[in-house]
Amino acid sequence: MDGNFHHRHRRAAGDCPNFYDPTYFLPKSFVDAIGHHIDTQRKRPVKSHVPLIPNKAVDQCDAYEAADGKKQKAAMDSFDDTAIMALISEVFSSFTSPLLSFLLPEATVIALYDIGCVLARTLSKYDILPISITSHLRFATTAMHAYGHKWACQLIYNPQICVGLGLSDGEGTERLWSCLVQLIGVEHTSSRQHCLWLIDRQAVAIASEMRIDLGDWIKRRLRRGIKEQGSAAQDALDRCGVPIEELQSEWLQQRHSQLSIRAHAPARLKKELDTVLALQADLDTSDKALQTARTMLEKDMASDDTPEALESLERGHDRLMNKVEALYSSLNVHDRFPELHGINLEFVRILLMARDLKMNVHKHAIASFFEWDKLDRAVGGIQQVLGTKLHQQTCKAISKCQPALMTAIRRFNSYCERLNSLYDTSWGIPLPAPLPTKLAELCSDPGLMEDVWITPSLGEVPRWLDDTSIRDGIRALLKHDRCREEQVQLGVEVDNLCRFFGNELAALELALWSPKSEPFAVPLQQRHPNFIRLQTRWSNCLASSVRFTNKVSKAVAIATTLSGGSPNMMFHWINASTLVVPDSVGSDELPIVDPDHCPQVDSEQAALANVLEGEMGALELDDNDSTNYGCKVNAMICWNLPDNLLVDDFCVPSQEPDILDPAKNFARIRPSHDGIPRLLFEPKDIGILSSPTACLNDICINNCAILLWCSQLNTSTTQCAMLSTHDLPHIHYNAPDDIIWRHTSWIRYWEKDIWVLPIHHPSCIGH
Repeated sequence: MDGNFHHRHRRAAGDCPNFYDPTYFLPKSFVDAIGHHIDTQRKRPVKSHVPLIPNKAVDQCDAYEAADGKKQKAAMDSFDDTAIMALISEVFSSFTSPLLSFLLPEATVIALYDIGCVLARTLSKYDILPISITSHLRFATTAMHAYGHKWACQLIYNPQICVGLGLSDGEGTERLWSCLVQLIGVEHTSSRQHCLWLIDRQAVAIASEMRIDLGDWIKRRLRRGIKEQGSAAQDALDRCGVPIEELQSEWLQQRHSQLSIRAHAPARLKKELDTVLALQADLDTSDKALQTARTMLEKDMASDDTPEALESLERGHDRLMNKVEALYSSLNVHDRFPELHGINLEFVRILLMARDLKMNVHKHAIASFFEWDKLDRAVGGIQQVLGTKLHQQTCKAISKCQPALMTAIRRFNSYCERLNSLYDTSWGIPLPAPLPTKLAELCSDPGLMEDVWITPSLGEVPRWLDDTSIRDGIRALLKHDRCREEQVQLGVEVDNLCRFFGNELAALELALWSPKSEPFAVPLQQRHPNFIRLQTRWSNCLASSVRFTNKVSKAVAIATTLSGGSPNMMFHWINASTLVVPDSVGSDELPIVDPDHCPQVDSEQAALANVLEGEMGALELDDNDSTNYGCKVNAMICWNLPDNLLVDDFCVPSQEPDILDPAKNFARIRPSHDGIPRLLFEPKDIGILSSPTACLNDICINNCAILLWCSQLNTSTTQCAMLSTHDLPHIHYNAPDDIIWRHTSWIRYWEKDIWVLPIHHPSCIGH
């Protein structure tokens, strides 16, 4: 699930009457009631709960914008709807109905959200949801945002680590936003109800396409997920050479240790460390500027005072660097970490600085990763280019963060070297590993997420800390387990797909055999072969084509059993016209036609015959012509009307069936009655109406609209107010209120639900 602040509606665009019941949108009254319930529960005292991870880790996840309930990404004074929230299920269920009501009591629902850890803690602190729901509910973070969380948070909520999620990444809503991105501009200027209609109808189309492509989606998951990633994980396990049971034991020890140790930086150090790092970045920049200035001035052979001035600047720069080192030393106090008593003070000082510095590196790296993701993915996917302004802002943010990040990484790596030189194996503290200085390598480095170990290990150092092969084996084991879970889940999906195919086809066959479905015979017949062809796309290695063929046979058998015999639907077939050719054998003479019984020929047919004879010329007999034109064929065409022919008996009402002659027209007047004013059609207006190409004027538009409204008076039209093309110009040019009231009061528009406002473009535009 995810929210999107780009899909919003401008308040100035207004609203219209409700004309559509959305398929995928929850009613606003229901959402408002839930919001009121949440606000009420959050005002109550916090109940006692046992956190799965340290609260300090979740507190840092609260820094996400999604976790800030008070932050508004859209101005409420300009937009009345500021965002939409989407929930997508991999089991293709509609969330407009309570999901748990369709599941077994032992079923578990896993919700993937950018800040799933924060949401899980909120539900454990307040009675927002009943225990009957929360006991079957688990949370995880999406794969794209997992690296923005602390390592302790990832141990519980990372989808690549959580048991039971397979290879799910939780980015289904991001793919949905990519499909809806073309509607954003239209939504800003459409009415409120039209926005809901646009998004809902697009979602219906997307769901239909996804259902058809489900077979291809399963094949891709089998090939790219299970086959490729599973093979790579198995190769890594083979190279590791450690038994699976031992890797599982080491992984459990790692989880227990990293969830129980003091793995979070004291809040007092963060601000000071950020300030020192910013100062360090500025000093590095000034050092580069000094070196560049020295090089340029030496080439230009400046005056004798120039080298002395440069040396003075460099001495001042060195003094500033020494003071920065002193600031680093003053940030940590040894007696606040009594577990490090007895270890070399210099080693402890550097270890604590490396620990806090790596947290700072982690923060700056995450910021850079998000900016790079924004630059690559944009809003609608990697194929959509960012706008110029947003592109410049993103590049500026990257260039702004990168110097401080590179400075922090270089300093951390220098700390790792100094720790290695001071290290004594008897202390039992694992040494931190250096970090890569390239962003691409840093993003994929699992060591970035792990904190520096500052607690001495009791006994021997754990193998998951000291042995690289064990660490690689644990990662391969986790990937291998997720691939196995994915295979099981895909097997369930395939079973559901086969079951859906059989049930849908049986219902389709039964509808074709039922006489009650006769009005829908044509669309049902069009859907039947298209649905049958889906078995070729939906078959895969988990469900062969034989299985789908068996479903087809069973569907026909079910339809036969329930219908009680052969198809009962009566189809109206159009009879083919017959052409009777008499036998001309033995008859050399043409039949003599009685001139008194010749068929009557109308003027149009006679004119056509004259034209044809004029083009072909008179056919004269030529005795010298020896060309053989073949035998003479006498044909008689018989026209028979088809049986059961469906005839459209709708008669267009017409008061004057004859063609109107504008020269003979006279004014037509419809007197006023029932509150409707008098209608006057001048001869020129009637001439415009009689012409198929003339542009309508305001009288034709207004009077014809009222005539149409009067001729269709019923329950629905009585709720419609038919305004005039003159009303909008009156308002635009600030006409007096009495004039506007005189033209519109008879409509009683204040009692109507729908207002029809005709718009007339004069001059050459017309209508």
